[in-house]
Amino acid sequence: MSLKFCSFASGSSGNSYLIKNEETAILIDAGISGKRIMEGLEATQTPPETVRAILVTHEHIDHVRSLPVMTRKIPGVEIYANEATWQRIERPVPEENIRNFRTGEDFELGGIRVRSFSVPHDAAEPVGFSLISGDRKISIVTDAGYITDEIYEEITDADMLLLEANHEKEMLLMGRYPYPLKQRILGDEGHLSNISAGEVLCRLAGEKDMTRRVLLGHLSAENNDPHVALLTVENTLMEQEIYTGGDLKISVASRHEMSPLYEI
Repeated sequence: MSLKFCSFASGSSGNSYLIKNEETAILIDAGISGKRIMEGLEATQTPPETVRAILVTHEHIDHVRSLPVMTRKIPGVEIYANEATWQRIERPVPEENIRNFRTGEDFELGGIRVRSFSVPHDAAEPVGFSLISGDRKISIVTDAGYITDEIYEEITDADMLLLEANHEKEMLLMGRYPYPLKQRILGDEGHLSNISAGEVLCRLAGEKDMTRRVLLGHLSAENNDPHVALLTVENTLMEQEIYTGGDLKISVASRHEMSPLYEI
């Protein structure tokens, strides 16, 4: 059974992604306006009543901004987060919409298997997600200071990977952010740089024939640029004689515009 994926928005100002099969639609995060999310559902021909759940990666506002709005726009939608994240979410969500999961445990939503995994970030208990339907798998890894061996193991066989490429290091170091914030972003609980994203893909290519689509996501508005991100990642790969455009296709998920609706 195929899976379809669309990024409604990906970046430091807001994140939300759609994954669906023939039976069920799932949103990952709701960090943009409810209006934009509903427009994304309409544009992808996704009836709101098919949206079974919203999965929350962590409590930062660019991932949870519209949770209360979505419970009104899609009555009965289930919102899943781990207990530590629920304790930190400051957006009021009705009790009847709240669902819990334990990080690392699988659960099923309408024929889609959901797997959460820990990511290193400065939040209560941040996670990434893999969604699996039949033999198809989509993994989402953003807001990670670095990629652990556990994450590598999880994403090695993903047919589609949304991978953070948050900043260009030199842009960050030369930019106007205060020094403590720069150190936070560069730290082990911060965000992946463009070069780090390229190095992740180099390692994945060395472990398995890389037949997959990769979207670079969660780009910083201040310290990155889509063209720079793509060029840096591609150059990092080419240094290892890994070339894009054939079995490996890489593009950038926009901060403000929807991606195409990909089918894998």
